[in-house]
Amino acid sequence: MNPSRPAALSRRAGFPVRSLGSTARAFVLTLGVGLGLSACEMPLETDQARLCRMTAPALAAPDAAVTIARQEEDPDGRGVGVDYIERAADAAPQTHHLQCRFLLPGRPRRSEELVQIARDGTPLGEVQRFFLQRFWLATPEGRAADPSPLGDLSRLVRLPPRLAYGAQQALDGLPLCAVYALLAAAYSLIYGLVGRINLAFGELAAAGGYAAALGFGLLVGWPPGFGLSLALGLGVFVAASWGLAASRWVFQPMHRADGQIVLVATIGLAQFMSEGLRLTQGSHLLWIAPVLNSPVAVARSGDFIVTTADNALLAAGLALAAGLLLVLGMRFTPFGRQWRAYADDPLAAQMFGLDPGAIFARSFALASGLAGLGGYIMTLFYGSLGYGAATSLGLKALTAAVLGGIGSIPGALLGGFLVGLMEALWSAAFPIDYRDVAVYAALILTLTLRPGGLLGARESQAR
Repeated sequence: MNPSRPAALSRRAGFPVRSLGSTARAFVLTLGVGLGLSACEMPLETDQARLCRMTAPALAAPDAAVTIARQEEDPDGRGVGVDYIERAADAAPQTHHLQCRFLLPGRPRRSEELVQIARDGTPLGEVQRFFLQRFWLATPEGRAADPSPLGDLSRLVRLPPRLAYGAQQALDGLPLCAVYALLAAAYSLIYGLVGRINLAFGELAAAGGYAAALGFGLLVGWPPGFGLSLALGLGVFVAASWGLAASRWVFQPMHRADGQIVLVATIGLAQFMSEGLRLTQGSHLLWIAPVLNSPVAVARSGDFIVTTADNALLAAGLALAAGLLLVLGMRFTPFGRQWRAYADDPLAAQMFGLDPGAIFARSFALASGLAGLGGYIMTLFYGSLGYGAATSLGLKALTAAVLGGIGSIPGALLGGFLVGLMEALWSAAFPIDYRDVAVYAALILTLTLRPGGLLGARESQAR
């Protein structure tokens, strides 16, 4: 195989090689524009809003019910305005306005950073504010009395207690399902093409996570859509660039080597990337401020409210959109036909004019871009993705790919969803110390009972 063979042979044979790049660029551009247009208002800093809301019950009449009507961030990021309705048993409902100002923009770390409180335009005195901060805002009772703005809870769907608890755990596991599905699809793209496993996808996700954190940091204080779009673009681009480099200097020169040799080479690549991230980014995690994490009520069971957040729904939506585009692209685009042709018979594909170097490069760029998207989701939802978590993340995603059927992209996506759901439900019902043991036990059972996975062949096929 000659990696530098001209791509003109592919075009003469009727296999355009630019389709995948155009599709990927269109996806990233469309998603970025959508994020930018959908979130052009200033974000509401949730901790600022929480502290401001907590003052309302303390200032209300005894035994009065407080309902939040509206919240709004100040333009400079140092304050929050809260409108609420106070309902007392022996009085008509009254509407009040709270205006809270903080020492600095962004997330407050202590209640003392709340430097000014005004109710209906009348500021509280320093003594009142001191007692409020010391004996209310900093106490568990004050946090429990937060009149969280979850809307009209009476209209929520009512569920039995066990079902509501299970639904909450499943919603909490959505981002992890998305990450595992994306990384498992990346494994299947490469294994289905060359029959080799790249164990560096966890580190590629970490590189995308670091790049996403940089994108968030560059646009701190801007409307969230801009930061989300820049972080998405940087995360996918950096991971795809690493993947292209790995394809050019690791996989293509070793395309005829034994599988174990390639496996050892990918372990070395993973160690190289991990150490590179540690030396360049530091050994401490880089945390970003929470984005789109305001709670949204979904259902209830008595006083237990099932909630989710916009960032969890965004993570699931990104993974679903990427998975659908990947499946459809591999089925209907010219690149998908090239990929399947080379995976079925590399020699025949080359005789028909396909350029192996181009297929390798595009496959690795696409798979690494999926890993970078997974790192972006981890950073968006959890606030950080460090190099230390990359190995475990990659191994669990490999488990998901094997469970669904490695080499089958729909199977890998299904396996990622199942592993993420398994982790969420195990954490809810059993000791979390044995969660990883359960995941790897599922891998052993799959390899023993059905080596081809859920959607793969019943018997493993050697390439």
